[in-house]
Amino acid sequence: MEPARATDAAAQAAFDPDPSTPQGGSGPLHGRPLPGPGADRPTVEPRTSTRAEIINRAKLWVNAKVPYSMEKYWSDGYRQDCSGYVSMAWNLAGNEWTGSLAEFGVRIEREELQPGDMLLFHNPADPNKGSHVTLFGGWTDYTHTHYMAYEQTKPHARLQSTPMAYWNNSDRYIPYRYKGVIESGDGKGPETGTGSTPAAYPGARLFGPGADNKYVTQLGRMLVERGGKRFYARGPGSRWGEADRRATQAFQLAQGWSGAAADGLPGPGTWRYLVKGLGKNIPSGGTAKPPAPKTPAFPGRTYFRPGASNPYVLQIGRQLVKRGFGRHYTTGPGPQWTEVDRRNVEAFQRAQGWRGAEADGYPGPATWRRLFA
Repeated sequence: MEPARATDAAAQAAFDPDPSTPQGGSGPLHGRPLPGPGADRPTVEPRTSTRAEIINRAKLWVNAKVPYSMEKYWSDGYRQDCSGYVSMAWNLAGNEWTGSLAEFGVRIEREELQPGDMLLFHNPADPNKGSHVTLFGGWTDYTHTHYMAYEQTKPHARLQSTPMAYWNNSDRYIPYRYKGVIESGDGKGPETGTGSTPAAYPGARLFGPGADNKYVTQLGRMLVERGGKRFYARGPGSRWGEADRRATQAFQLAQGWSGAAADGLPGPGTWRYLVKGLGKNIPSGGTAKPPAPKTPAFPGRTYFRPGASNPYVLQIGRQLVKRGFGRHYTTGPGPQWTEVDRRNVEAFQRAQGWRGAEADGYPGPATWRRLFA
């Protein structure tokens, strides 16, 4: 297991950047032997877990300070090393190792990480050299340079702020999402989505003016299937456009939603309805066609950072007050971006049901559009 970062000069001098971490063959679990490396594995449906359940299991070992060991097994039957820890948190049927854990996950991008996902480094050339795995517990701040890592390491399981992705071999860690995760928490099994569409909501930052990615295409295709074809002159594409906003809003209006819930930007609820085929289709004809937008264009994230001073800070401050989210202002608002502005924006974001990086207090295109809708 890779050791914790040294905290003094003497310890740093003795720090081994590539310590030996034997991550060999899988061990038995509850008395049932698992196939050895290279053996055929039976196809087994993943056990379902919500993100909260994954994190709660991870906390059990942290709170109990389970000692690190590659030979011993904790009272729950899981091996007391890093891969045994993730096997336990993901509620896998066996003790996996760094060379097999990826089979139980779906590869994602680092910007998509959510609590309960894992960051895995397996060194195929020499699995004993540096291989390690951690569980993502959430970003520490808006910079996304550090995250809270749940991990089993010497001397015992811990939770602490860790640089993305780890102290060593950072660029070689790959993020994965457990195949059996239940994003909605409805207990009905893992959400696999429609076709290749991921069930997990990818995040508000991937939709809106300036967005250009695969999720915009997937959104458009789902909207077309639900009756939104007429909004697209040439079919859905990866670049966010007015057609995507209008089709999304038409779908939201068809569900009877209004206000911020029908602003034409997909949130977790809209995405879940589309992926799982819930709710009503977009009606034919022009009745559900929304009016032209009147929202001012989002100026860009750089205008809302510590030290920034510009008319857009004043504009968003006044809108926050207008929408009832200016309680942290004692004077103003004004053109200088301050912690008070950030706290008011965070309160507005949380009121939309957003959490984690989507509610960090720094406005993006989705926050701007909803605030001025």
